[in-house]
Amino acid sequence: MSAALISRQSVRALGERLRREGRRIAFANGCFDILHVGHVRYLEEARTCGDVLVVGVNSDRAVAALKGEGRPILPQDGRAELVAALESVDYVVIFDELTATEILLDLLPDVHCKGTDYSKETVPEREVVKSFGGEIRIVGDAKNHSTRELLKEISRRAQGN
Repeated sequence: MSAALISRQSVRALGERLRREGRRIAFANGCFDILHVGHVRYLEEARTCGDVLVVGVNSDRAVAALKGEGRPILPQDGRAELVAALESVDYVVIFDELTATEILLDLLPDVHCKGTDYSKETVPEREVVKSFGGEIRIVGDAKNHSTRELLKEISRRAQGN
């Protein structure tokens, strides 16, 4: 069963409903430009942090601003659909902001999960998560998988090197 793709406008209502039901909400986010094993491991571990995993996928505009020219490779709807197909994911929402601050304030998750390229001290949304009593967890395997490196390898191979 695929996760539910939800609109950005419905995030607050989803958070309210899940809290009423007594569910522990975990939130993870990212660009997920070319889905790879590092993404899968990140989301699988994020899922263990709550009863429900909501994943925010950066919009095309946000990915271009965050990652630079030529990105994203895959359009936002396709990236969201791929993430939604993962067994560990319950809900997926595309968001346009450059950080997850606004979506966190709407969802109010119990746990905000970030990958191992962060520490609890370097999570950009750390203060906002603290403000509503949420927890930050660093999850996933070592950051030795990246879309940037995957693209370099594809380019190298395409050039016959």
